[in-house]
Amino acid sequence: MKRQTHLLTIPDTPLFCFPESVGVYTDSPEHTVSREPGAMNNFNIHCVASGKGYVEADGQVHELRRGDAVLYFPMQRQHYYSSKDEPWDIRWVHFYGSGTSLQDYLQARGMHKSRLWRLRQPEAWAAAHLELLSAAEKHRMNDPTLLSALTYAVIVEFVQQAVPYSSAKSGKSGRSAGRIAELLPLMQAEACKPFLLEEWAERAGVSPFYFCKLFRGAMEMTPMDFVTRCRLQAAKQLLLERPDDTVAAIAMSAGYTNASYFNKRFMAYEGMTPSEYRRLFGG
Repeated sequence: MKRQTHLLTIPDTPLFCFPESVGVYTDSPEHTVSREPGAMNNFNIHCVASGKGYVEADGQVHELRRGDAVLYFPMQRQHYYSSKDEPWDIRWVHFYGSGTSLQDYLQARGMHKSRLWRLRQPEAWAAAHLELLSAAEKHRMNDPTLLSALTYAVIVEFVQQAVPYSSAKSGKSGRSAGRIAELLPLMQAEACKPFLLEEWAERAGVSPFYFCKLFRGAMEMTPMDFVTRCRLQAAKQLLLERPDDTVAAIAMSAGYTNASYFNKRFMAYEGMTPSEYRRLFGG
């Protein structure tokens, strides 16, 4: 089964990024692509949702499974194909941008250093991809601003989630990210409560040491870094919603028993004190 939409290429587009085509191939054992260098002047992301397939890169054939992906820059040789006995469910998008801005953006984040990647949370990328595909099917070229914004979301989600395939295969990161992803909404909801590492490790069914390792591999930050961000986000909202509360009271509600430390963390992230933030945005 193939679900795909191809869009008109806009010469000299003023948009940062735009999809040339986007789609899904499911149960297509015959799916194979071979493009010589210089044949395709678009970026190309293919991500495996299930099944398996193969990519030829650097003179080797690599097997890709769920969460594995390939990113091609324009003009690169491309050779990938589905497994015959276990056809892949592959999600893909071809995209381009204005001038060299898009390429500079991706290169600045090291995305040119590897063609093969593993996504820490493939469901997040798949959701962004589905939203783009649905919008492309519905609007075609009638809403280019929306399609550009959704393409940008797909790209940024990929950049945030992607780990070099070689590192993921060697076990340095990318393992058990789903276990952490399931806990994130709950961690966010309970961020303003006292943070007990042992309790969260128990919920994940691992030791505190391994929980921290899994969390850093999945999120590129420590559990406490994540909790801090959630607390400060809550504090920003409370500062505006409760204008008569003192900063100390807001700090307590956000999970900080020490107002001085709260001020220090707030300043580190926002570049201003909580009081200054309230004055600036309080209306």
